[in-house]
Amino acid sequence: MQPMVRAFGAAIASSALVLGASQVAIAAPEGQPEFNVGAVDWKPCEEVPTVECGFLELPIDYAKPNGEKFQLAVSRRKANDPSQRIGAMVINPGGPGGSGVDFSFGADRYFSKEIVDKFDVIGFDPRGVARSAPIKCSAEVLQRQPSVYPKTRAEFDALVTYNKELRADCEKQSGPIFNNASTDEVAQDIDAIRRALGEKKINYYGISYGTIMGQHYAEKFGRNIRAMIIDSNMDHSLGTKQFLDSEARTAEDSFNEWIKWNDRDASSPFHGQDLRKIWKDLLAKAERGEVPAPWDPNAKLTPEDLGGGVVSMAYGPSWKGFADQIKQIIDGTQAPKAAFSAFAAEETFDNPFPGIFCNDYNLRVSSWGEYQSLVKSEYRIAPNTRGSSLGHGAMMGCVGFPKATNPQHPLKIKNSPKILLTNAKHDPATAYEWAVNAHRQSRDTTVFVTYEGWGHGVYDRSECTLKINNEYLVSLKLPRNGTSCAAVEPPAEASIMSAKPRVPAGPFSVR
Repeated sequence: MQPMVRAFGAAIASSALVLGASQVAIAAPEGQPEFNVGAVDWKPCEEVPTVECGFLELPIDYAKPNGEKFQLAVSRRKANDPSQRIGAMVINPGGPGGSGVDFSFGADRYFSKEIVDKFDVIGFDPRGVARSAPIKCSAEVLQRQPSVYPKTRAEFDALVTYNKELRADCEKQSGPIFNNASTDEVAQDIDAIRRALGEKKINYYGISYGTIMGQHYAEKFGRNIRAMIIDSNMDHSLGTKQFLDSEARTAEDSFNEWIKWNDRDASSPFHGQDLRKIWKDLLAKAERGEVPAPWDPNAKLTPEDLGGGVVSMAYGPSWKGFADQIKQIIDGTQAPKAAFSAFAAEETFDNPFPGIFCNDYNLRVSSWGEYQSLVKSEYRIAPNTRGSSLGHGAMMGCVGFPKATNPQHPLKIKNSPKILLTNAKHDPATAYEWAVNAHRQSRDTTVFVTYEGWGHGVYDRSECTLKINNEYLVSLKLPRNGTSCAAVEPPAEASIMSAKPRVPAGPFSVR
């Protein structure tokens, strides 16, 4: 996950996105009646005219295919070399809340030339996101969010009350899409895209939260897959405590890797010093309210703020950049918040979060006592990061909500070809153990490749990972299950955001 900034606006709508008038027959999911949808009337995208954009009309509720519809925004970057075209590759950058349309605009900078030469890259904004009937909430309500780290029973109860108010407001502002925006429904939308494109089989690349979409699609429509890469995996089988504890373990691992880097790299301002003790002392000062925020002396950094900074910097990772920021905090240097990239975004949620994540994960904390027990566990596992800001924030973003409509379940893929499942050993967001567990549940249909290094996102971390991904997409050649690619030391001056263009989208999005 990553720090997220709430979006206060209404829908993003491009005048270049227009609905086609023709109709194509789309087969409904098994057990439901078939329905017709509008074909995509492709037009040059306003933002990037070399990419085509359009809308696909789909049911809001697949159980009522003739009921109310919404417009699913899609994009198409045609293969650069039509003579070598292999097929269509649907992509998703993560989230929840990531725009696949935006992702497609920069696909030629993310994927290798060989891939964009041979594949039509198909982006889409998942239902409830960006251009696709976006989930909206009132700015006034969003601005009143209390801390997701309640310190008393009264504060916990206030958060529950607030979340219920927020949910009711978002549902009112968004309409019926709010309760029909789970990833289960997104998987059905993906197959509608496939049929509208006239493709017998599709290719799919999903990263981070996009892996849940891939997993669900493989479960429902495995026979319609040619190739699928699920990069940096979610585990959609975990209960509340397992989810929280596993996120805490990977956050603490990110801290430990930062310490190891400091010990081996002379560029660190703390090289040769006991950084663990320095950090412990800083946490203690923050606990006492004695660490002013460099961008606002009147604001105080909490231990949870510092822990969240660790997770944020580990996406890249940006070890040196974060070390420099911590040095400035310790020295009392004042600077604009933008200069402190690991702390620049508030730990809040994009508007799609309540309607998507809280319907995909049944992470519910029923009482103040249960909350105290869960927090005690995550803080014990990860004392240096105070658990994981991402796992904790995700859990508390859903407290007070009704049960999820698409709750966790073991991954069961039966009819798909072999799927490439990848994860970094030291991913700060989608814990490596999540990928291990997802592979364990799908060992007959997934080939697991480990990148032994750091950061969130595997595709192009090294020549090894790039070769494996590209060979699989082009020729369906897969390595031996359990293959590892050696770690590559990140550049010393890597930014908090990874060096290549990414699409920041939400808690588990690619950065």
